[in-house]
Amino acid sequence: MKLVRYGNPGKEKPGLIDAEGKLRDLSAVVKDIGPEQLGDAALDKLRKLKTANLPLVKGSPRMGSPVAGVGKFIAIGLNYADHAAESGLPIPKEPIVFMKATTCIQGPNDPVMLPKGSKKTDWEVELGVVIGTKARYVSQKEALSCVAGYCTINDVSEREYQIERGGTWDKGKGCDTFGPLGPWLVTRDDVPNPQKLDMWLDLNGKRMQTGSTRTMIFSVAKLVSYVSQFMTLMPGDVITTGTPPGVGLGMKPPLYLKKGDVMTLGIEGLGEQQQLVVPFTR
Repeated sequence: MKLVRYGNPGKEKPGLIDAEGKLRDLSAVVKDIGPEQLGDAALDKLRKLKTANLPLVKGSPRMGSPVAGVGKFIAIGLNYADHAAESGLPIPKEPIVFMKATTCIQGPNDPVMLPKGSKKTDWEVELGVVIGTKARYVSQKEALSCVAGYCTINDVSEREYQIERGGTWDKGKGCDTFGPLGPWLVTRDDVPNPQKLDMWLDLNGKRMQTGSTRTMIFSVAKLVSYVSQFMTLMPGDVITTGTPPGVGLGMKPPLYLKKGDVMTLGIEGLGEQQQLVVPFTR
């Protein structure tokens, strides 16, 4: 299934994308797509619906984040060997874990706002993993059964804040608008192997990133298991799993986002995003 949340910010309604690519309203079935709707039993009920009987949504409404009520937004750094190389950093022996503020989460096509005084804002297409079942000290073998589904994420990053402002990555990762999610949450039954997904990102129509989850250093199963050793993962938590090479930081000379730039990105089967870069506003 492809689950969505659509409508104006703060007033999104639950929906799904049917087999013909049409948006159907789920408001009469569930109140939202959030932690309570992400468990296996709740998703099974949605799968049994006759989608043809659900109301069609007219027009092309704004898409919000496909997941509401995200408790933790967890990120993994340097999870592709070639991206570590372009960043001038060694391949990690264990996953690098940091947090993105949940206040940075937004819809997939909402504008990305440059932070006040920013000079080094960068792009990162990443596979997002949405937790559906509580996971604490879960094994790799059991890890994927704790996943509700997957989505496309742009892990927007301010490199000066991340690298030059005291050594904690979180400062450069959680600025407002730095977490576009969606357009859809694709349930795990429709993603039989999350390690075989092609991914890409264009800047102003020019291909910058081309990669595949095949080249991850640490697989999705490893990451879910690993993170669950340090914190309890709860339904609705999101893990963004690292980016392939082609970010602005790794270019010679480096290239960073500016007002008017347009990022377009996508992951195989998980849909596309597009964001206009806008200046800081209060």
